[in-house]
Amino acid sequence: MRHRAKRSLGQNFLVDANLQHKIVEALGAGAHDEVLEIGPGKGALTRHLVDRVGRLVLVELDDDLAAALTRRYGDRPDVEVVHGDVLEVELPFRAPSSAVVVGNIPYNITTPIIFRLLERPRPRAIVLMVQEEVADRIVAPVGTKAYGSLSVGVRSVAEVERLFKVGRGAFRPVPGVDSAVIRITPRRPEPLDAREEEELRILVRAAFQWRRKQLRKILRDHPDIGASDEALERALEAGEAAPTDRPERVSPEGFVAMARSLSG
Repeated sequence: MRHRAKRSLGQNFLVDANLQHKIVEALGAGAHDEVLEIGPGKGALTRHLVDRVGRLVLVELDDDLAAALTRRYGDRPDVEVVHGDVLEVELPFRAPSSAVVVGNIPYNITTPIIFRLLERPRPRAIVLMVQEEVADRIVAPVGTKAYGSLSVGVRSVAEVERLFKVGRGAFRPVPGVDSAVIRITPRRPEPLDAREEEELRILVRAAFQWRRKQLRKILRDHPDIGASDEALERALEAGEAAPTDRPERVSPEGFVAMARSLSG
């Protein structure tokens, strides 16, 4: 499939066949699985997934590539091509909680895509190629400089593994950074209900907006929280945090407990 990469869409095509196989193997999908592939592009992963999985949904934004994929796979009942933006289209899962997702996603919208995929109902597993720096931030240990709202936002609702690094030379055109493949496995059962998750998002966003301040001041004075002294003390106790701690000292589980306490 001949196609000139479009910088506006963040296109870098994976041309290393060994890595293509490695990513598909990491997904672990078989004949009874429903798979959503984000940004299949020229079909580097698609060709390894077709005939391997039960149902394959391809979401492609590029007009030319979507048309080419439709010509190639459109007559197959087990393949559906969705021409659209993964951030905007309704994800066509038949059984969301058992579906799996794979993709080499654009660097410029990596975080929005991850959080889109972690909206309810969440798939069983997600394997993504992301910029190495983003992978480092997601798996960053508590208390480190890289640990932040992305780390907490993902790990509060899912387990994350960094699987392997992918050098920039595996792509055409060659990007300016290296990549990494990560596996995200949403927690079952859900650790929070929908209302508590909204509280968590507000709490985490506020905390890392004021990441240089102490938790006592954040919980009491941030306009999105404004906790009373009593609620503040309960939340800190629930999250096993000290009033003088800063946000990077609180684990994802601690933030979950604090959000549950604040929601109340």
